[in-house]
Amino acid sequence: MFTLAALESAIDAFPGSALIISHDRAFLDRLCTHTLAYEDDGGVVFFDGGYSAYEADWRARNGGKDPTRVKYRKMAAA
Repeated sequence: MFTLAALESAIDAFPGSALIISHDRAFLDRLCTHTLAYEDDGGVVFFDGGYSAYEADWRARNGGKDPTRVKYRKMAAA
């Protein structure tokens, strides 16, 4: 927990831009001002807001349904 708090503090104090990739949605909400999202259809969305705001926007654009996992085709055996 201390390491995460130290990282968050350092990023917050950093005067430049940072690209943050994380599975921790609360961490993203606390630090991110913009979201770059690669969506299910292969499109890329640049959203002005954190993760929770992006998720609410995604649900509004997709009829309130839950996101689905991307399904990949199986590779042919070599």
